[in-house]
Amino acid sequence: MDCIFCKIAKHEIPKEFSYEDEFVMAFPDINPIAKVHILVMPKKHTNDFLMINDEGLMDKLVGVVQKLITDNKLEDKGYRVVINGGGAQIIDHVHFHLIGPLGKKVSME
Repeated sequence: MDCIFCKIAKHEIPKEFSYEDEFVMAFPDINPIAKVHILVMPKKHTNDFLMINDEGLMDKLVGVVQKLITDNKLEDKGYRVVINGGGAQIIDHVHFHLIGPLGKKVSME
């Protein structure tokens, strides 16, 4: 398998981690679109969001995203959590994008 995220998980490619444990890793996006743009993903290769069938893993991923929101003080600054899937992702290894701060829009106009 030639998955860049799997190589990062195995430490074959050096990366500065924002978070890492036995099952989950998080690190800054190589092409950030905001001050905070962190990718959070399982270390085990999983092609798509629909393929996550481990409730414990999903809880762990959500917990890491929540931790990174508070660690980066985004609670009241606006943030977005995005998962691309079904072919919309660039790399076929499920990952969450935590993006912020994003200003709150006051009106719809």
